[in-house]
Amino acid sequence: MNFFSLFKRKLIYSIKKKKLIDKDNFKSTSLDELFHHYGSDKANLFKISGKKGHGYSKFYENKLEKFKNKKINILEIGSYSGASAAAFVKYFSDVKVFCLDINISNFIYKSKNIDVYGIDIKDEISVIDTLKKIYNLNQINNFDIIIDDGSHNLSDILLGIKIFFKHLKKEGIFIIEDFKHPNYYEYNRNIDHILIDEILKNINEKKFFSSDIITEDFQSSLFESVEKIETFKGNLSDSDICFLSKK
Repeated sequence: MNFFSLFKRKLIYSIKKKKLIDKDNFKSTSLDELFHHYGSDKANLFKISGKKGHGYSKFYENKLEKFKNKKINILEIGSYSGASAAAFVKYFSDVKVFCLDINISNFIYKSKNIDVYGIDIKDEISVIDTLKKIYNLNQINNFDIIIDDGSHNLSDILLGIKIFFKHLKKEGIFIIEDFKHPNYYEYNRNIDHILIDEILKNINEKKFFSSDIITEDFQSSLFESVEKIETFKGNLSDSDICFLSKK
């Protein structure tokens, strides 16, 4: 992604009229209802098409229940229209959601509790600069929850683990949606590399694997810092989600 494309998308985002969710009247204690209302495909039913969504909401509610009434910070990699960010703002009692997306011109929601950054995670220097900016402006030093719902390309999922896992708080949760897309779709398997489900198995068993992205030193740190890995199957044939809990 070149500079001018990112700049154009940021410009469109800045002038585009967006829906202020802080003043809407929709309330629910159900994350699935919130996902559905704001149009996230994480819901059981996708509002836009009327078809089945991934159905990840039940897993989110179960795994993130401990954060429900705490002050937390969420980093979302790949936010598209901001639908899930809007749902999280309504669901958690005290949350700030930081959205990173390569095309923020798609955003249709805004909130005082949502910050949006147009960035390509392949540009690691820009990512680090953006994270420093987030930390300095918000007086925080890591995230309680990190969600990778980006391109689902194998290279980007690996970069997400490499770059962002270290920015997860102790007892935080790192979530990868659709982590088996590289198993199902050739275009998502865009590099010759061990697949994510195999990596998760090796981390669980503390077995080193060959990778030019996830170094042995970093693998060792994952062996020590990951407390539990849980994977779940959603509604669709390609709906797979994993939760990595940090010690």
